[in-house]
Amino acid sequence: MSLITFEQDRPMDFIGLGRLCIDLNANEIHRPMEETRTFTKYVGGSPANITIAIAQLGLKAGFIGRVSDDQHGRFITHYLTEKGIDTSSVITDKSGSVTGLAFTEIKSPTDCSILMYRDNVADLKLETGDVSEEYIRNAKAIMISGTALAKSPSREAVFKAVELARKHKVVVFFDIDYRPWTWTSKDEVGIYCSLIAEKSDVILGGREEFDLLEAPFGPLEKDDRKTADRWLAHQAKIVLVKHGGDGSIAFTKDGQSFKGKIFPARNVVKTFGAGDSFAGAFIYGMMQGWNIDRCQEFGAASASIVVQSHSCSDAMPTAEQIQEHIDSYK
Repeated sequence: MSLITFEQDRPMDFIGLGRLCIDLNANEIHRPMEETRTFTKYVGGSPANITIAIAQLGLKAGFIGRVSDDQHGRFITHYLTEKGIDTSSVITDKSGSVTGLAFTEIKSPTDCSILMYRDNVADLKLETGDVSEEYIRNAKAIMISGTALAKSPSREAVFKAVELARKHKVVVFFDIDYRPWTWTSKDEVGIYCSLIAEKSDVILGGREEFDLLEAPFGPLEKDDRKTADRWLAHQAKIVLVKHGGDGSIAFTKDGQSFKGKIFPARNVVKTFGAGDSFAGAFIYGMMQGWNIDRCQEFGAASASIVVQSHSCSDAMPTAEQIQEHIDSYK
């Protein structure tokens, strides 16, 4: 019996909520950003990337968020529409906000960094009135991004969305998605993200991100099993701890754990984007009713594909491409 049950009578498979921004990826790779002069523009933001991955895999996806009333905002909305993502709940913010920017530095395939500009960004202007009960009720699953909890009014909009999801049996995925540029303190991260984690069916995060959730409430144990047990004692059915190049471990409500495999990438360009592509493919597998092992394998293969590309959103593979990648290693 599956740990997660998706209501099959819903017209939409998946809703992403939170950050819609612009990635500016360095064209002159293998050098520091100080020496980089040109960048290529892509749609970015972890929840946006995951939703794009879901749509690329053939599921019906939508998004709840806000974009700026300018060229960048229109670029994002048009891109989502081209990918077949419903944008009826993507609001154009009229307050004079701007689009968040993420400049990426690619010094080497393993030495990458991100410089974010997050002041007065449109995605954090999301309001409770933007969250439609009807829209959420028509979905099988919703993905909450931790970044959307960083400031009000977005924070309250997230809590409303989660309560409506629980009310209508919409599966809640929570991606901790910690980005330090927006938060006031690490304690604030732990407190607000913990409140959402307690209400989520599936929680995804890196080891360091789970540490942030535990930090305000006692000494850190940095133990994956104990971390999982803490959240499995609440609503969660699955807690997935990501360890970057070392793979992932999924812990389930019935006491099992599953170590995910790794697919070595032959021509790594950068490291960022791997987590989002993994999450999209992992969620896709869950919505197909696959076992945890196969979901992790699919996610790892997708991540291996995306790190070999200059982009994140543009590089999200199809289900056929992921399966071919898996088969090539078998």
